[in-house]
Amino acid sequence: MAELVFFSGTMDCGKSTLALQMDYNHSARGRGGILFSRNDRAGESMISSRLGLQTPAVEVRDDTDFWAEVLRCRESGNVDYVICDEAQFYSAQQVEQLACIVDEMDIDVFAFGITSDFRTRLFPGSQRLVELADRMEVLQVRALCWCGRRATHNARTVDGVMVTEGDQVVVGDVESRTPAPAAAADTERAVFEDEPLFEDRPLFDDQPLFDAGDLLPAKEPGSSSGTSAGSGPVIGYETLCRRHYMRRVTAQQGAAHAETGQSPSLCSVESRPETFGA
Repeated sequence: MAELVFFSGTMDCGKSTLALQMDYNHSARGRGGILFSRNDRAGESMISSRLGLQTPAVEVRDDTDFWAEVLRCRESGNVDYVICDEAQFYSAQQVEQLACIVDEMDIDVFAFGITSDFRTRLFPGSQRLVELADRMEVLQVRALCWCGRRATHNARTVDGVMVTEGDQVVVGDVESRTPAPAAAADTERAVFEDEPLFEDRPLFDDQPLFDAGDLLPAKEPGSSSGTSAGSGPVIGYETLCRRHYMRRVTAQQGAAHAETGQSPSLCSVESRPETFGA
């Protein structure tokens, strides 16, 4: 019996690698399949892995009709399975089409994607997959935070500083970064044993750490609104453990704290001392 399976995990945990391996395993047994992707790091119409593997795929767009695509491919051969990478970028309606393909055509659909964005909000496609999938599988390969703990959250950074506002979809990749010094990670563990995570108000309040527009160089009169390559802020992504995500401490900030002798566990959001009523 065909299934709709959702393989989820943070960035940098091998989802696309598994998608390519699954395609190889099924095709090696004579099964016919279709590969879909959207906004892949290698460009359009491609599924790529950070290990260097890549294969052509059908680029998913806003108007893509999966049902029609499968019917068209069936005219030239068997379609026994469908692989959907970067499924978080699909619309809820497109996910429903995938469910119909499983139920009405008896075709296996394997979807791969992250569940939540840099604000910890569910992507529409991922939310619908959670609601409709026959089963979900969390990838066992663990992405790591800079401190060495298991990474559970995807953070967006601007010039190395974590931000919590902006468009939900901004294509990027996990930054190649130098790990924070071991001393910083060791200090983290010692401090966390005694320091509470929360003060008397939430640390994550949807407020930006700064206005990203402040990072842009001042425009001269008569200049265009765009920025030339290399003149604007550098947008990247980083996987963090929940503690560092809530404290908004990236690898760059952790290393900077270690160099100045400060504790990298300090939260970058202003906190107030706890008060008690009389």
